[in-house]
Amino acid sequence: MNFKNRDFLTAHSREILDFYLRAGRDERGGYFQNYYDDGRVFAAGDKHLVSSCRMTFNFYQAHQFLQARNEEERAQWLEWAGRGLAYLRDAHKRTDAPGYVWTFNDYQPADQRQYCYGYAFLILAFASAVSAGEESAREDLYAAWELMEKHFWQPQQGLYADEISADWSQVSDYRGQNANMHACEAMIAAYEATLDSRFLSRALALAEKVVLELGGKSDGLVWEHFTQDLDIDWDYNKDDPKNLYKPWGFQPGHQTEWTKLLLMLARHTDLPWLIGKARELFDRAMEAAWDDRHGGLFYGFAPDQSICDDDKYFWVQAESFAAAALLGETTGDEGYWRWYERLWEYSWAHFVDHDHGAWYRILNADNSKVTDKKSEAGAKCDYHSLNACLETLRVLRASSI
Repeated sequence: MNFKNRDFLTAHSREILDFYLRAGRDERGGYFQNYYDDGRVFAAGDKHLVSSCRMTFNFYQAHQFLQARNEEERAQWLEWAGRGLAYLRDAHKRTDAPGYVWTFNDYQPADQRQYCYGYAFLILAFASAVSAGEESAREDLYAAWELMEKHFWQPQQGLYADEISADWSQVSDYRGQNANMHACEAMIAAYEATLDSRFLSRALALAEKVVLELGGKSDGLVWEHFTQDLDIDWDYNKDDPKNLYKPWGFQPGHQTEWTKLLLMLARHTDLPWLIGKARELFDRAMEAAWDDRHGGLFYGFAPDQSICDDDKYFWVQAESFAAAALLGETTGDEGYWRWYERLWEYSWAHFVDHDHGAWYRILNADNSKVTDKKSEAGAKCDYHSLNACLETLRVLRASSI
């Protein structure tokens, strides 16, 4: 299998989308978000803001960047993207207060706390809509930016707060890199959609804060959790290393995700530290987390470099092969393309569902399946795997490989 072949990446991207197109349309609005491996839907009325945003983003990205089989398929992607945009506006957007509903249980609003992580993905979704030609989403994008700026941005710290109560009155003391990393991603997308320099400036500021300044407190790698004063919280969730959004330990997938973001920023600025730091984060993640016995990247490692979570997650492999492709193209170092091939060979053998489509979410250390639930609200909708393919296609097209 030639994993660098553009036709392969195009076909695989369409196969991922096909999985969701087969059963994803919820006639009550938006998309179903919970699927078994074979595509059967469970918990039909359980929805999550992050998945609503990510699935909307997936279809807009496909419409803009992916070669369709025919014009009907391309129009279908755009129509499905519009369904997602409408659901964000009509269902997730609160009517009782500013902001958005975080989760729905059985179609009823459940958690209405406000999370920076959610706003990062709102901006990402709205930016993708604008980039795809949906001009009405420009107002949504700037409104989400203003809410983030008013409530989450901490100018004295140069970082976004993580969580605010539903009535906007109480800001959590917790500070985390994950929401800020995805805010950086969103700001890059917003800049590319609008060419508004405020978004690029904020993306660069977040990268410098998290990767350079805060990373300097943890031996050059990106730690996850901080106090309100931005001191490292070495013990946060130490007793819960498998926490979905805030696990303990260094996350190799976040080191390589930052690699990808730094190289995306390098497309728009010539800051000298971006490429060198991108290489360092990727190289150290591979050294610490690659499983020499069964292949693939483990989920987490401790400050002493021991593995603290030996599960294998789909998104870690996907973000890492995209990062490897960007490094290979940017540096000309063939070693990164070898990592790209190694990560793809592992993912193709173990994570890609060749019977039903899309990727499995999580495997044990020996690559056995953990669950028959392929996608769950807030946890997975193949946003990482699809867009890792699309980002690699962007690299290959630019370099004519």
